[in-house]
Amino acid sequence: MTIDQFISSSLGKKVVMACTGLFLVLFLVEHLYGNLMLYAHDGGVAFNEYSHSMSHNLLIRIVEILLFVSIILHVIQAIYLTKQNSDARPVKYAVYKVNETSNWFSRNMGVTGSVIFVFLVIHLRTFFFPYRVTGGIEDLAGSVQDAFSNAWYSAFYFIALLILGFHLNHGFQSAFRSLGLNNKKYASVLQMASTGLAILFFIGFASFPVLFYFKIVTL
Repeated sequence: MTIDQFISSSLGKKVVMACTGLFLVLFLVEHLYGNLMLYAHDGGVAFNEYSHSMSHNLLIRIVEILLFVSIILHVIQAIYLTKQNSDARPVKYAVYKVNETSNWFSRNMGVTGSVIFVFLVIHLRTFFFPYRVTGGIEDLAGSVQDAFSNAWYSAFYFIALLILGFHLNHGFQSAFRSLGLNNKKYASVLQMASTGLAILFFIGFASFPVLFYFKIVTL
């Protein structure tokens, strides 16, 4: 089997989706690290300097390109696999009790993924493009604080991150299964790691709209 044949196969698409998903997880780790500088109580200086250095780093620019490619591939593969699974089950059996074998989030990764994608587009439109593309933002830390002073934006951000947590909890485990790294001996460890990672990201990112909106933390 050639590389093209493998990538176009169902297994190949799952592997591509798993790899792009894990790459996006690594990005979230770096993104959370950078965002935590908003809590430095220095008027946003550390966060702005970090953001400036990242935007002028050639390696980071290359990683950003890979990131956008990964997002696009992840979405395309998700749509294809969702359609493929749907076509494979044209008739729903009345006696099939799906709730006994899976939860709502594992059965609706396409739905949660769609919400996350919309959130990502809004998030990029709010911060990334004005700061990195159009140059409309000079004080990025101040813009973040201003954005989270809006109740609607903070509420949407919080809900989207809650959905992201559930999406990650299932997706992280699925990625390892797609890569053939689903040894039953370590299944419980993988499940705990996946849940822990989802909780970490949710608490970490969701803290910003909560703490800034209620002015528990200010720059």
